[in-house]
Amino acid sequence: MSQVLEVLRELGIDLDPQLYRLAVTHRSWAYENGGVPTNERLEFLGDAVLGVVVTEHLYLTFPDEPEGILAKLRAAVVNAQSLAAVARSLNLGHELLLGRGEATTGGRDKASILADTLEAVIGAVFLQCGIAPAGQFVHALFDAVVEEAATLGAGLDWKTSLQELSATLSLGVPTYQVTESGPDHDKRFEAYAVVGDEMYGPGRGLNKKQAQQEAAASAFTALKTVADTSHAAVVGGVGA
Repeated sequence: MSQVLEVLRELGIDLDPQLYRLAVTHRSWAYENGGVPTNERLEFLGDAVLGVVVTEHLYLTFPDEPEGILAKLRAAVVNAQSLAAVARSLNLGHELLLGRGEATTGGRDKASILADTLEAVIGAVFLQCGIAPAGQFVHALFDAVVEEAATLGAGLDWKTSLQELSATLSLGVPTYQVTESGPDHDKRFEAYAVVGDEMYGPGRGLNKKQAQQEAAASAFTALKTVADTSHAAVVGGVGA
């Protein structure tokens, strides 16, 4: 049985098979099979449901955190890479209805497709059962992701953290140099963060944002070490 359906059954949710089939129907399959309906409308719905449930959970779980931190936490939880990781843990890629071309070029493991499909399944649960069961489903899949995100600190958003540290060190606003390679269906990106006169990286990823985040992480780690060492030296000098 589908791992997704197993999770739903454990929650007491018996999703209509036709609705589930629609949720896993990618537009490439629809195009090759006479223009049948796709999961895109369900994805639109599920995206909104996921956002509301995760936002409420963050608001209640972290009552002392300001809006900015809550926004970073939410972004870390509901981004495409995070959703794709959850989808992979459920083997959702094996259940996708994909066109031949998409299937042969790695579509079953493509982050954007997996993320969209998981949102479509959430949308399907909401459409059939309402917000409470859909919320249960989201909590079952994402509460652990929220817990992990809460431990990331600066890693919640390396680019923002780097920009803040760079400003503190009077190094100006970081910029990024990005190159891409590979065919259209399998792009690879490489990025360097430029802070002051120094370049840090490389960061690599399947999209520009991921590569930039990795480069920013490299720059932040290096500059934080320099800042902490300088601070320790100043404090030591004062103490002496």
